[in-house]
Amino acid sequence: MAVKKDKSVFFCQNCGYESSKWLGQCPGCREWNTFVEERVKSASAAAKFAPDTSGALRRSKPEIINNVSFHEQERIKTGIDEFDRVLGGGLVKGSLTLIGGDPGIGKSTLLLQVCRQFAKDGLKVLYISGEESVVQIKMRADRIGKFSDSLFLMCETNLDLITDTVKESQPQIVVIDSIQTMVSDSVQSPAGSVAQVRESTSVLMQMAKIMGVSVFIVGHVTKEGTVAGPRVLEHMVDTVLYFEGDSHVSYRILRGVKNRFGSTDEIGVFEMTETGLSQVMNPSEYMLSGRPENASGAVVACCMEGTRPILLELQALICRTNFGFPKRQANGTDYNRLNILMAVLEKRVGLQIADCDAYVNLAGGLKINEPALDLAIVMAVVSGYKNKPLDPGMVFFGEVGLSGEVRSVSYASQRIREALKLGFTTCVLPSSNLAKTEGIKGIKLIGVRSVKEAMDLI
Repeated sequence: MAVKKDKSVFFCQNCGYESSKWLGQCPGCREWNTFVEERVKSASAAAKFAPDTSGALRRSKPEIINNVSFHEQERIKTGIDEFDRVLGGGLVKGSLTLIGGDPGIGKSTLLLQVCRQFAKDGLKVLYISGEESVVQIKMRADRIGKFSDSLFLMCETNLDLITDTVKESQPQIVVIDSIQTMVSDSVQSPAGSVAQVRESTSVLMQMAKIMGVSVFIVGHVTKEGTVAGPRVLEHMVDTVLYFEGDSHVSYRILRGVKNRFGSTDEIGVFEMTETGLSQVMNPSEYMLSGRPENASGAVVACCMEGTRPILLELQALICRTNFGFPKRQANGTDYNRLNILMAVLEKRVGLQIADCDAYVNLAGGLKINEPALDLAIVMAVVSGYKNKPLDPGMVFFGEVGLSGEVRSVSYASQRIREALKLGFTTCVLPSSNLAKTEGIKGIKLIGVRSVKEAMDLI
């Protein structure tokens, strides 16, 4: 019987493209000089979870779509409402979830809190760390609170030993922190390489689907903000969540970018405290805290993050430039969009701001790129230029076109109700949205068709 030999495979370090020979340019991502040679054993470590070990090929037969039956996926509540919102209502049994984020943002803390809730509900949880010792995890856990005996800790990087432990202990929830530290004996390459990350994810996916274990894996991110490793990593998992935030602010945002069991438009808002991450159930009130009174250039806008309306403060500072080329700066919103809106004010309304420096900032460090923010940016710029404050009880939303028209936006009723809940008295919105908001009482609605009509309010 012939013995199968290990083969040499070339992987693209940027996208994970596989080739039998070295290539100067990657056919997948078109990058140059990204291929590295790695030795791969012929037998995959993922085969240990295969239910059929006879070696015979299992033949699949085509089925009529109307004859296919299905049932709703069983979901496990995490006990953290903001986390459940992003997952689509809870954790699906047998799912593989990837959580990425910057170093120190709180990924491990968030997962440890989720494990605490699972263990509190009587579920058996196995937390595996390849970066920290058991003592380090225990020190962080003591700051969070008291844990039950259903949570088990393990420090290991060998994936074969991890899979054996999972089969022996039979946990319901497994956390891998992080995927870049895992090493499989079937791949002859260092930890964190393209081949190791891909093979480790494949083994964990087989484990989740065949054994019915819900698996969380933590992924490091690159300087571009994407998960490090091959792009196929995000394609293999069921759910991809990004934990975002700024080191200068206390809040964190959990954002879903891929979810096979729910929507990808939801976000969860958390605040970093001394005892871990706490939920922010009302982000609008949190973002508007400390708002200045009777200040020019300050406007309250309403944006949508998924199906959740969020009120936030937008500030603009306009002043004459001392140089030949005016400076424009946008924090939290699109810089190019600011230039376009200022050109609209210059051309369509006749506002002479071409020789002015413009600084626009979303208070709190939030990053929003929604078109409904256009009207608020315009009103903030005009208010800052004329040095006239707006009514603090007004809220603005609407998209502005290049002709100066104000276009309709989605979820107008939800935006208005959020403003009404926080005590705002007036809402300025596109006229085309008024017809869908007739049943809302208790707040004055002002519909505008153009930027010029909105400017008349100042």
